[in-house]
Amino acid sequence: MLITTTENIPGQTYVALGLVKGTIVQSKNVVRDFMAGLKTVVGGEIKGYTEMMMEARNIATQRMIAEATSIGADAIVMVRYASSAVMQNSAEVIAYGTAVKYLS
Repeated sequence: MLITTTENIPGQTYVALGLVKGTIVQSKNVVRDFMAGLKTVVGGEIKGYTEMMMEARNIATQRMIAEATSIGADAIVMVRYASSAVMQNSAEVIAYGTAVKYLS
């Protein structure tokens, strides 16, 4: 399935099917949290959290694709990502966009 952040797909005409989304709430791992605390002392990237957020984005994307597939979409346009803290030591990641069906 084609996923794009653009509104238009060159060479394609399509009809919008509606909003599709995928979400995940990911909690911090105790070991990652401890290592992150140590990293903040010296500065730099907290790789454990970067990996956690990349994994969360991938899962949210796959869930969005599954929702689009279930309604017969050929592609998802205008894809966006957002994240927020929902409670201490956890974050939500959402992927959302417009599912579209190609016109023959």
